[in-house]
Amino acid sequence: MNTSIRRFIPCLIVLTFRLAAFGQKENNQIYGFRDTPMLPGGRWHVHDPDRPQPAVITPGASFSQKAPPPSDAEILFSGADLSKWQSSQGGDAAWKVQDGYMEVTRGGGIRTRGKWADFQLHVEWTAPVPATGSGQGRGNSGILINGMYEVQVLDSYQAKTYPDGQAGAIYGQSPPLVNASKPPGEWQTYDIIFESPRWGEKGALVKKACATVLHNGVVVQNHYEFLGCTDGISSMVPWKSLSKYPAPHSPEVFIELQEHNANPVHYRNIWIRQIGEASQP
Repeated sequence: MNTSIRRFIPCLIVLTFRLAAFGQKENNQIYGFRDTPMLPGGRWHVHDPDRPQPAVITPGASFSQKAPPPSDAEILFSGADLSKWQSSQGGDAAWKVQDGYMEVTRGGGIRTRGKWADFQLHVEWTAPVPATGSGQGRGNSGILINGMYEVQVLDSYQAKTYPDGQAGAIYGQSPPLVNASKPPGEWQTYDIIFESPRWGEKGALVKKACATVLHNGVVVQNHYEFLGCTDGISSMVPWKSLSKYPAPHSPEVFIELQEHNANPVHYRNIWIRQIGEASQP
C-alpha cells in the first residue's frame, strides 16, 4: 500500500468518527430558538433551547384524577356533552365526545360559554397513544385563558423541547418548576388557580395576571405573575415575540382548550370554582 495512503487512513477514521458524533449531536438537539427577544433578566431568549431542562420527578400514582367537584363548582364537562362549550369562532363545539372524554379534532379550539374572574380550575387530560412526533409536535394543546394567557399541554414524558414550552409551562415565559409528566395514555391533572389582571380608572395596569399550577399534584407554577399575553395564540403578541399586556379587559374571562395541528389530546372531568373574598363574620 502506498505510504501516503497509509498516512491518510487514520485521519479518515478520525474524521469519520467526528462526523458521526456531530450527526448524533444534531439528531439529539433540542428544538428552540436563539434569535428571539431576551426575557426579563437577560439570561434566556423566548423559547430558548439552552435554558436548563426542569428536573424530572415521578408524581404520585394519583392526586386529583376523577376528583368530584365541590358543591360550589360549575361542571364544565362531565363526559356527556359539550353544552357548556362553543367553538372558538362561535357556534356549537364540534369535538368528538365518547367514553366519558372529549377529543381534540381539526377545526379550531373550543371555549366556555361562561366567564369568571378569579377562579380554581380542574382539568384532566391525556396525551395521544402511540406517542408520535417530537418537540412541540408531540401531544400539543393548551389551556388558554381568555385567549391570552396559556398553560401549556404537551407530552413531555421522556421528551424534550424548549423549557418554556413543555407541559406545565406558562408558554413562552416560565418553565415548570419540575417535569411531573406521566406517560402517554395515562390521565394527568391540572389544578389551576388564576387571578385576572386589573387596570385602574385611567387604564394603567395595577395588578398582573397570576397563576398557581399543580400538575399531577405537584406545584409547577407558584403564584407566577404573567409578563403579559402569551405569544402566538392571538394577533396581540406574534409567535416568538416578547409578551406584553393588551388593552384593559374585563376580569371575567373564558376558558379555551386549544387545537394544535389536530393533535388528538383527550380531556375529561373539567370543573371550575369562582374564588370570592373571604367570608366575613
